[in-house]
Amino acid sequence: MIDSKGYRPNVGIILCNDEGRVFWAKRMGMNAWQFPQGGINQDEDPETAMYRELWEETGLQQQHVQVLGRTRYWLRYKLPERYIRKNTLPICIGQKQIWFMLRLVTHESNVRFDHCPKPEFDSWRWVDYWEPLNDVVYFKRKVYLRAMTELSVILAIEGGPVEAAGKTVGERQTARPPKGYRRFKNKKAGARA
Repeated sequence: MIDSKGYRPNVGIILCNDEGRVFWAKRMGMNAWQFPQGGINQDEDPETAMYRELWEETGLQQQHVQVLGRTRYWLRYKLPERYIRKNTLPICIGQKQIWFMLRLVTHESNVRFDHCPKPEFDSWRWVDYWEPLNDVVYFKRKVYLRAMTELSVILAIEGGPVEAAGKTVGERQTARPPKGYRRFKNKKAGARA
């Protein structure tokens, strides 16, 4: 399912623990790290797709997590020219994503990659909240920054969920990466995909 502008609807998942650290997963057989994400099927809304992707990519189910928030609007990124499949119609030029912030409410041993025939990831770790900005593939960095900035208000600076006081994420003031934090490593375009 691709929209009229060439973007595939997708969900992204930022899973945190009680210390405010986030789940960072390594793609199967590669030295490439990312948050869980995946496409929205035609018969799904973003939340339904999020729970399906969570199960497919991490082995976690709805009862294993608490939804803390989601982005208000679609966040888009374009694919580099070399990843665009021009021999398929309609042509997909990138993804538009709704991002969810989840908190793990079960033991982390419930994370499993062995329940589906083609696992997306082969390992994972907890990392500081802003660390993924330094490590994600270059063409996803801006969308990660936008999603993480919007959703960062859910976690206190010292880590851990904070009270939403009945406000939506968009009504609360958004945060930025801490001063002095390396925004991005200097990586050549195409170093990893």
